[in-house]
Amino acid sequence: MHSFKITNQFLLDDEPFTILSGAIHYMRVHPSDWHHSLYNLKALGFNTVETYVPWNLHEPKPGVFDFSGSIDLAAFLDEAASLGLYAIVRPSPFICAEWEFGGMPAWLLRQHDMRPRSSDPKFLAHVAHYYDHLMPILVSRQIDKGGNIIMMQVENEYGSYCEDKDYLRAIRRLMVERGVSVPLCTSDGPWRGCLRAGTLIDDDVLCTGNFGSHAKENFEA
Repeated sequence: MHSFKITNQFLLDDEPFTILSGAIHYMRVHPSDWHHSLYNLKALGFNTVETYVPWNLHEPKPGVFDFSGSIDLAAFLDEAASLGLYAIVRPSPFICAEWEFGGMPAWLLRQHDMRPRSSDPKFLAHVAHYYDHLMPILVSRQIDKGGNIIMMQVENEYGSYCEDKDYLRAIRRLMVERGVSVPLCTSDGPWRGCLRAGTLIDDDVLCTGNFGSHAKENFEA
């Protein structure tokens, strides 16, 4: 059983650990190529794989869930573990990821009196029902449960969309209530407005930034 925690640095089994992570989205790669892709990631010197989780593929119709075949998230994470790779999982209701409707199911739009991606209780009820099916897959594979997941993300680039701390806290609460115990993070653009709106620093959620260039300046921000 391993432990992963944060002081002023990341610690794996109480030893300093640097996360070197690369993204492989299981839903974009055929399962027959998962091993080869993950093997190459490790061969490049990475120790962690990161992936989004698209809600619309896993609940294509209300109450109909699918975690099999080409979207067998458990099998993908287990394949990574077999190669000695840790995992960062981003199971936000909204993933962006250049994915239709940010990965949220289109059937949500039929409920005209509901506001998706907000603290609207009707939307949160749908997220809770989805998490009831998703989180057991992830919770059992956390590093403190003998698995390889070292971190999960709360929402995605929410600071570029809105400022609703009640919503962000609700998503965090839904995850924790279902057994998520690894460190949590948010991810936003590294400028003041996005970081102010999209982070949950006061709730022990790590603040991370998305950017494509100018790393020195963006890390300073």
